[in-house]
Amino acid sequence: MGKVTGFLEYERIEEGYAPVADRLKHHKEFVIGLVPEQAKVQGARCMDCGTPFCNSGCPVNNIVPDFNDLVYRGDWRNAIRVLHSTNNFPEFTGRICPAPCEAACTLNVNDDPVGIKSIEHAIIDRAWAEGWVTPQPAAHKTGRKVAVVGSGPAGLAAAQQLARAGHDVTVFEKNDRVGGLLRYGIPDFKLEKSHIDRRVAQMAAEGVVFRTGVLVGEMPKGSKVTNWAKETVSAEQLKAEFDAVLLAGGAEQSRDLPVPGRDLDGVHFAMEFLPQQNKVNAGDKLKGQIRADGKHVIVIGGGDTGSDCVGTSNRHGAASVTQFELMPMPPETENKPLVWPYWPIKLRTSSSHEEGCQREFAIATKEFVGEKGKLAGVKTVRVQWEGGKMVEVPGTEQVLKADLALLAMGFVNPVASVMQAFGVELDARGNAKAATDAAVGYRTNVDKVFAAGDMRRGQSLVVWAIREGRQAARAVDEFLTGASVLPR
Repeated sequence: MGKVTGFLEYERIEEGYAPVADRLKHHKEFVIGLVPEQAKVQGARCMDCGTPFCNSGCPVNNIVPDFNDLVYRGDWRNAIRVLHSTNNFPEFTGRICPAPCEAACTLNVNDDPVGIKSIEHAIIDRAWAEGWVTPQPAAHKTGRKVAVVGSGPAGLAAAQQLARAGHDVTVFEKNDRVGGLLRYGIPDFKLEKSHIDRRVAQMAAEGVVFRTGVLVGEMPKGSKVTNWAKETVSAEQLKAEFDAVLLAGGAEQSRDLPVPGRDLDGVHFAMEFLPQQNKVNAGDKLKGQIRADGKHVIVIGGGDTGSDCVGTSNRHGAASVTQFELMPMPPETENKPLVWPYWPIKLRTSSSHEEGCQREFAIATKEFVGEKGKLAGVKTVRVQWEGGKMVEVPGTEQVLKADLALLAMGFVNPVASVMQAFGVELDARGNAKAATDAAVGYRTNVDKVFAAGDMRRGQSLVVWAIREGRQAARAVDEFLTGASVLPR
């Protein structure tokens, strides 16, 4: 694949970024993608390695060596066909996937891996620019109706596959726009929403019906989960009106931090803060938006959601931004002979961190300190790990100034009321219980009700959501027609 000696001749080329001073002035994407010649060089680095671990490292099993080779040879049109054969939305994964395929790349054993994600990004952007991405409506209709609850990547992938199989698909989304956490969660500077809009237009042309602002079931009282629904439908209605129902909502229940002062004004979930900015960026007026302007911001949680809070706070004009991570600082480079081809634990510095952020590791929050009901500081303590248990380090308590604290510690489970409305059995983690093997195929304990994506597997990556949506679509198709030509 690629050039036989390419991996010896060429170095990895990284995508570029606009200068920090420029990109902090707006909420638009700032990544500078590879030009065709650069993408060709990256494709040339793909080795004829015999066993492409990149393929198995990728949850959707992208046929990476093939599209790398096609880009190297200048056959971009076939490259997008190969890419689309396994991935409905490479414009999403090419921007926000952490690229486990690159961690698994054979070249990564003792060198820098092939820039697979940047090649994917280049392929899909060129495909849209050239007009190669067009609607693919089904040649024949089955007359069967499917309801998809949730319009994130799992729901969208399933809906597109089912529509192409000839079913009448309706997607229900509780918020006012399609996209799930892609729309209201991922900052626009990482994923501009026009990418979602043009996929929605393609899917609508393929026959998918989108019903936004519709909540299925009820939201728990006092829930902080984003919900801009204007109407509701019951589980009974969906089961009566549709031949199959696929639950594909997100794991939206944020992990809380029940320490003294949690109820102070100024302490919020990240998923209260981020969706509001998405909505404002869309041109909507929003009263009482949580803002970081001129504030000392502390982000609790060291993952991607925390990083998104850092980038958004800096764009607001925060006075300072500090990010907490409970675990010790990981090594800057992984021990490749030990961990390859698996996803390594190592220090990851995002573009948001580079824009301005103080990172603190091995630190725990003990209390939110307030003045007149408002957050004024965060009391912390250093921790260390002994025998697998967290132990506070004596004499390390301190209070850091804070006007805004954002809880970005991950998600514990989907909103239970949606699954309870259908009578779906839950697993020990509060997710919909549904096995993925071919015999069961994403079915829940309730007749004709299926579950996929974060609602079934828990908090995960966009690429896992796409995989589950595609596989669930095949399972639903088999259930409705007795057989399926959709890929599993």
